[in-house]
Amino acid sequence: MSARAEGVVLAATTEQVGEPAVNIGIFALFVLVTLVIVFRASRNNKTAADYYAAGRSFTGPQNGTAIAGDYLSAASFLGICGAIAINGYDGFLYSIGFLVAWLVALLLVAELLRNTGRFTMADVLSFRLKERPVRMAAALSTLTVVFFYLLAQMAGAGGLVALLLGISGTAAQGVVIAVVGALMILYVLVGGMKGTTWVQIIKAVLLILGAGVMTLWVLAKFGFSLSAVIQGAVDAAGEGGEALIGPGKQYGASALSQLNFLSLALALVLGTAGLPHVLMRFYTVPSAKEARRSVVWAIWLIGIFYLFTLVLGYGAGALVGPDVIKGAPGGVNSAAPLLAYELGGTILLGVISAVAFATILAVVAGLTITAATSFAHDIYANVIKKGQIRPDGEVRVARITVVAIGLLAIIGGIFANGQNVAFLVALAFAVAASANLPTILYSLFWKRFNTSGALWSMYGGLISCIVLIVFSPVVSGKVDPVTGDSLSMIRDTSIDFHLIGLENPGLISIPLAFVLGIVGTLISREKPHPEKFAEMEVRSLTGAGAEKATVH
Repeated sequence: MSARAEGVVLAATTEQVGEPAVNIGIFALFVLVTLVIVFRASRNNKTAADYYAAGRSFTGPQNGTAIAGDYLSAASFLGICGAIAINGYDGFLYSIGFLVAWLVALLLVAELLRNTGRFTMADVLSFRLKERPVRMAAALSTLTVVFFYLLAQMAGAGGLVALLLGISGTAAQGVVIAVVGALMILYVLVGGMKGTTWVQIIKAVLLILGAGVMTLWVLAKFGFSLSAVIQGAVDAAGEGGEALIGPGKQYGASALSQLNFLSLALALVLGTAGLPHVLMRFYTVPSAKEARRSVVWAIWLIGIFYLFTLVLGYGAGALVGPDVIKGAPGGVNSAAPLLAYELGGTILLGVISAVAFATILAVVAGLTITAATSFAHDIYANVIKKGQIRPDGEVRVARITVVAIGLLAIIGGIFANGQNVAFLVALAFAVAASANLPTILYSLFWKRFNTSGALWSMYGGLISCIVLIVFSPVVSGKVDPVTGDSLSMIRDTSIDFHLIGLENPGLISIPLAFVLGIVGTLISREKPHPEKFAEMEVRSLTGAGAEKATVH
């Protein structure tokens, strides 16, 4: 073990890595620069289209970079590096699932959605279905997905700060979560979608550059041989290290663990095309062609980043060691920061940590504006006010909603602190794939589909997904066979009300939502509207009558 690795061990046990002052300084610099950009971007926020969709003024490459910034969350950077360092091959399956999911978004959803909607997913659904019940259902599912995703990001912020600033104790970490929440509220309040998009573009560039530099550094230490990096990880893992290079370390040979893997894979691959904050990004470009270009850019950037995680994960396993990673205050999530410290000392650690913070901030800002738009545009403007509201009044309600959601996220984040971040993100994906995706696909491609089918599918998918989660081992009853400690959200091992063995509900709730959509449609007496479907089909495929960019 190198001297610096010993320093990492020592630092990990004393709850702090690197110099907190340097970490805070680099992070403060990033916040300052992005705030200036947000203030500059906010000068053009004159209409609802400006605030919600950045005036549809971003090019495909710009929007593609922002999508990558939105998508590469704390779970992507911190979680996957840690998962590969500890579980090897099985950890990399997260990267595969997250990337393949974009093909569903590209081929089935991106272009059609851009042509048909204005600001939110509900705009697409209400095009040919009864407006008020469908908007209400879409807004509720959007708010649920966003809430789970926010919890994950906030919990990630708490764990990261514990490691970097040497802050132990839940009260102090709660204060840090509150600061992250306050910054996020400020970004979205001032900048709207335009400011948020620029923050995401900057963050995506920094994250991919930072990961790229670390990847080259790790490869240089092993003579630019990926085989040598992987062999290093196998050697560092000690006895049984060979398990890192084949399937089965995390998802073993038992039928249940293989079903768990299948369920997770289904949620990851189908979830992206139903994530409301990803879908909303398609409205920030001037045309469907640019929407398609932006997804192609996003796939390239995200794909390259996930290839970097392979090297970083095995590199962390080889240079830092699985025992040190598990023993650090942030647990598995600290693999990437600990690797940065091992490679470049305090300065690189400070930079990578600031980028990880920025990742959390940018993703949280994107989620918040999605939730605010969904409430203000779908529930307030179209359900409560029945469309009788001036755009500036709608934007004012959206801004009030931002503050409310921010406060909710801070409170939820303080409670979720210390919980499993990857679980919360996978849960958000499962809810999105169950509640949103079937209805979006049916309304775009099935002529007979009607309001009853949409409501059956959305509420059925949403409720079944959440009920299955509550009675799964993730909430109660999962015990570490070695230590006897609880691995569930409820830490008390005496409380156990889990009824099913599946940890992710996707395998049951996603097919169920598709079936419910068909059943609800077929038993309904609502008359089909073939002319509405024909109009929507022409508009979705050609862009005739689609929302145009606003020109200042």
